[in-house]
Amino acid sequence: MSLREYTRRRFALSENGYRNLRRSTAFCILYDISMIVPVMILFMLVCDVMGDNRFDYGLEPWHYLVMCVVSVVFMTATYRLQYDSTYFTTYKESTQVRIGLAEKLRLLPLSYFGQKDPTDLTTRIMGDVTMQESAMTHWFPQLIGAMIYTAAMGVLIVLFSPVMGVAALWPVPIAFAIVLGSRRVQSGFTRRKMERVLSVTEGVQECLENMRDLRANDAGGRYLDGLFAKMDGVESAEIKGEFASAAFVVSAQLILKFGIVTTAIAGGYLLVQGSIDLVVFIVFLILISRLYDPMNMSLQNIAAMISAEYNMERLQEIEDQPVQTGSTEFHPDGYDIVFDHVRFSYDDRTEVLRDVSFTARQGEVTALIGPSGEGKTTAAKLAARFWDLDGGRITVGGVDVSGIDPETLLSCYSIVFQDVTLFNTTVMDNIRIGRKGATDEEVMEVARLAQCDDFVSRLPDGYMTVIGENGAKLSGGERQRISIARALLKDAPIILLDEATASLDTECETQVQQAISELVRDKTVLIVAHRMRTIEGADRIVVLRDGTVGEQGSPRELMAEGGTFANMVRLQSMSDGWSL
Repeated sequence: MSLREYTRRRFALSENGYRNLRRSTAFCILYDISMIVPVMILFMLVCDVMGDNRFDYGLEPWHYLVMCVVSVVFMTATYRLQYDSTYFTTYKESTQVRIGLAEKLRLLPLSYFGQKDPTDLTTRIMGDVTMQESAMTHWFPQLIGAMIYTAAMGVLIVLFSPVMGVAALWPVPIAFAIVLGSRRVQSGFTRRKMERVLSVTEGVQECLENMRDLRANDAGGRYLDGLFAKMDGVESAEIKGEFASAAFVVSAQLILKFGIVTTAIAGGYLLVQGSIDLVVFIVFLILISRLYDPMNMSLQNIAAMISAEYNMERLQEIEDQPVQTGSTEFHPDGYDIVFDHVRFSYDDRTEVLRDVSFTARQGEVTALIGPSGEGKTTAAKLAARFWDLDGGRITVGGVDVSGIDPETLLSCYSIVFQDVTLFNTTVMDNIRIGRKGATDEEVMEVARLAQCDDFVSRLPDGYMTVIGENGAKLSGGERQRISIARALLKDAPIILLDEATASLDTECETQVQQAISELVRDKTVLIVAHRMRTIEGADRIVVLRDGTVGEQGSPRELMAEGGTFANMVRLQSMSDGWSL
């Protein structure tokens, strides 16, 4: 692996980010070198003031004035270049990294999101990228610049006086070894802290989302006690991590201090022996003071970089995920959906579907029914390639969906799931998601068909009312009707309905079913249902049981067989007559 590839992976950088990092590091080195200039001017001035020595330059005061002005201009220019290349470009890189992560997540199969909590992904995009930003602005470029500056200064010092050079530089490798040796310890503390931070974040989000249920069950106090305990755990992990880091860094910085002592002792001894003169001794003391300041900062930067490694790994883990790809050319021969010996599992252990074969024909309504947990919703989502199969294949119009780009494929689907997702914008915009560019009149027409007019007219600003996060200002039935209106507006040739009317009362359900009848005309319709009333007009029933197709046929045929479907109809008829 090349240095470029290693650096990009280590710090989860884009190609442009890597180029910016190289540039900012170069300017940091240039700035550190510029800081040597005042030291050299001071050295020359001391030599001239003392006079009568081998370093007496005999310069006039105005010479030093000019050199000081040039030094200030040089330092200012290099600092400005360093600041611009380090900070401004890194902030732009952070923006691009977040956009890139969002684009990457958009292309990942839904199986990835089933393994990751949304809080975890949010923390990566916001918190981990912020840590990456700090590393690229405050730590890494300055660290590399200081190390190269120290190496150059070390060579000059040793060439000037080998004995004094060794006396000054011997603590540097020991100090670096101490901090670098703490990597495993610090990484362990960082991982434990991050795990506890995620646990607290998830707990806070869960508390906010379920406050109604917590209050209804008088469980708010108990839940908060547990949440506070998790917060105490974060605090404890934070303190331990900071203490461990400080212990190593301070110990290393203490070792560096001994370099000043040994330099003074060695210089004093050589001065008494006459091996060096007073000017050289003074110069060494000045150089050592300038040498150790960036070293102290470098030790802190190394510790900070170690603590940020885990955050970088979390970002790179997203980048390493395989995306769903496929052809953007999709020309099916009709829109029949065929399941051919389909196998699928979420965790590579327990198969949800193990041998499913059936056909949902265009112009017909095909209903998937069966006991809870038998894979009905999974099968519907597989038809739209929300996940990729473990075995078998699914075709649409004779074309294998696994070879089609997911976004291209989904352009042919209108989907209404039981768990409706709405956005914190207006009713109009939420429905218009179904078809970008639809006119207001078209939106209101499908809203009327989906029986939205009644409740929208009661909202403060009608269709321009902002409905809150995930439609918080609406009831479950109202949210579902907006979702149905969205599907009506899209008017795609394939319809997937997962308990699309489950949140509606009987009267509203009848009205919405009439709208759905318009939606599904001459299209391929796949319905997931528990209520038999929902599928009264279905052309074909597919009963899923034990991960496979237990029965399939028309409602009349399955009733005559007296199997699972007939039993479900009978049990639901009994429950419809139940009363207190």
